[in-house]
Amino acid sequence: MSIPKPLEPEKLFHRCDVSQFKFASTAELEAKGKFIGQNRAVEAIQFGIGIQHEGFNLFALGPNGIGKHTLVNQFLELKAPTEATPHDWCYVNNFKQPHKPQALQLPAGQGNALRQDMSQLVEALITVIPAALNSDDFHAQKNAIVNEQREQEVQAFKDLEDQAKKEDIRLVNTPSGFALAPLRGGEIMSPDEFEKLPAAEQKEIESRIIKLQEALQQVMLQIPQWHRETQNKLKKLQEDTAAYVITPLFDELRQKYAALPEVLAYFDDAKEDIVSNVEEFTKSEEDSLAALVGIASSGQSQKAILTRYQVNVIVARSPNEGAPVVLEDQPTYQNLVGRVEHVSQMGTLLTDFTLIKAGALHQANGGYLILDARKLLLQSYAWEGLKRALRARRVHIESLGQLFGWVSTVSLEPQPIPLRVKVILTGDRLLYYLLSQYDPDFRELFKVAADFEVDMGRDEDSILSYAHLLADLAKKEALRHCDKEAVARVIEHSSRLAGDAAKLTTHMQSISDLLREADYWAGQANHDLITAPDIQQALDAQLYRSNRIQERVQEAIVEETIMIDTAGGVVGQVNGLSVMMLDTYAFGRPSRITAQYRLGKGEVIDIERQVELGGPIHSKGVMILAGFLGARYARERPLSLSATLVFEQSYSGIEGDSASSAELYALLSALAGVPLKQSLAVTGSVNQLSLIH
Repeated sequence: MSIPKPLEPEKLFHRCDVSQFKFASTAELEAKGKFIGQNRAVEAIQFGIGIQHEGFNLFALGPNGIGKHTLVNQFLELKAPTEATPHDWCYVNNFKQPHKPQALQLPAGQGNALRQDMSQLVEALITVIPAALNSDDFHAQKNAIVNEQREQEVQAFKDLEDQAKKEDIRLVNTPSGFALAPLRGGEIMSPDEFEKLPAAEQKEIESRIIKLQEALQQVMLQIPQWHRETQNKLKKLQEDTAAYVITPLFDELRQKYAALPEVLAYFDDAKEDIVSNVEEFTKSEEDSLAALVGIASSGQSQKAILTRYQVNVIVARSPNEGAPVVLEDQPTYQNLVGRVEHVSQMGTLLTDFTLIKAGALHQANGGYLILDARKLLLQSYAWEGLKRALRARRVHIESLGQLFGWVSTVSLEPQPIPLRVKVILTGDRLLYYLLSQYDPDFRELFKVAADFEVDMGRDEDSILSYAHLLADLAKKEALRHCDKEAVARVIEHSSRLAGDAAKLTTHMQSISDLLREADYWAGQANHDLITAPDIQQALDAQLYRSNRIQERVQEAIVEETIMIDTAGGVVGQVNGLSVMMLDTYAFGRPSRITAQYRLGKGEVIDIERQVELGGPIHSKGVMILAGFLGARYARERPLSLSATLVFEQSYSGIEGDSASSAELYALLSALAGVPLKQSLAVTGSVNQLSLIH
């Protein structure tokens, strides 16, 4: 077996050679503004943003702080302005089915114009229609219709009177109605006189009266019909007059929006509705005020005139602004697909099309929507709502209560809006692989994965790229530039973060934070540039803020509360070294491991496992250790011993196989009676072939 060579001290730390830098400070370097070490992710993002086929949405996966949002935003800031600006979207009243508001699509910038035009139209109608209905010409035509009906009634009664006169009968208008009375010598015959007449004459007069009564009844039956006809004529006159005065107003709008058939159809429906409800424009000021707040004098809710013909612009664009890029930080179901709000009136929740609010999918329609996968999955039904919209390629505004039948409040069914959007999710790798494994829709909708690297190779090119990155960060955030010694110190710290002397970390948040802190300390020292001592002071400050627990552990060892020997040699005892991770700070903590043996049947007993403090990976390491002992010492005969291994003063769980080599040393020391140096601490795993990692 080859004897391991001691690790030379200079190999413990890979210094960065300052002489390789041809600049005095990063102020001399050009800020390239590009990401380094993420070639795979860059190509995936370029492909995912560029391809326009259905289902090729993008998932950027990697740890937080690695720059996923920043890289995605950089690409979108370049691509989105070059793309066509999507349309404006509005909701208007559906006059035939008010519970199903109609969606209108308009070119960018025309949504607000249409809203303003309709608002001005309604204001004009409130003035124009009452003026037309109060004009002399309208009243003359109205009076003519009313007089015609009155003359018709008068003529009918005159004809009846003339007929009755020929029959010696008079038509009498009494408080209780019309009556017929016989005449004698031009005068109405009294009842006594009538009784004195011969029976035959009485009978003949009664027959004439019955005949005239039938004619009178026929006239009385026609009068309500004449009234209805008159009312219809008056209503038609009112409608014709309103149509006449509003037609020029609508013709002006039709010329402006002649290229939009859906808008023209809406104008036709609105014009027809205005004509049908022209009386709404003739209400008194008090009635108009009540209508404005949606409450009639009877207390019942009604559509206000100013609301009925409004245009609810839910998405407004500016021409030539390019494709929208929307970052939804709170992706709830309603924030994604939109909502219909309600107002309380007289204890009742009411709504109308003006209370429809857009969601992030509406705002990003025709562009890009960026969502945090974790936040999205934490919101109830938000993930399902997003998938449903992407599969259907349209946005249907529907509340959860309405969707699941939880509430019976009167609501709306807005017309769905076609959807064309590129969704970009960002999250860690665990979420990506969990969704891929357990959600069958995920791979159909998110076919492009941009996997971010956590480190990159350390060579001359990458070191120079790092220097350019520091220059870019200094210019972007108005920080002091770094001298070349400071750049070298950052490079060295980057390798430490990567955990490999031949690598550099790509966790740019850590590097950016370090540079910001160093800029602060440089300011405290009145330095014009960030120097290596400033970088080191920032690192020392980070260490001091985080190592309270480490200091307490060290104090406990010094005070012998935790028993750790650091001098001499002990048989069957070794210091195992475990790594404690507290947030982003890690430190080594020694633990005493002891081994004992006795005659037995070849068992290696893991006390931690017996008391259920050992995790499965630690137990696996002990079993591998036992396999190594059996292969080494008991190939031809049974191993007649029983050994026990334990972490002394361990009061919590033990996990991982990195203690298996230390446990092997303790056991071999106990078996051979050879003391182990207590000045050393050991970490690493062993396999069944005695190879130590």
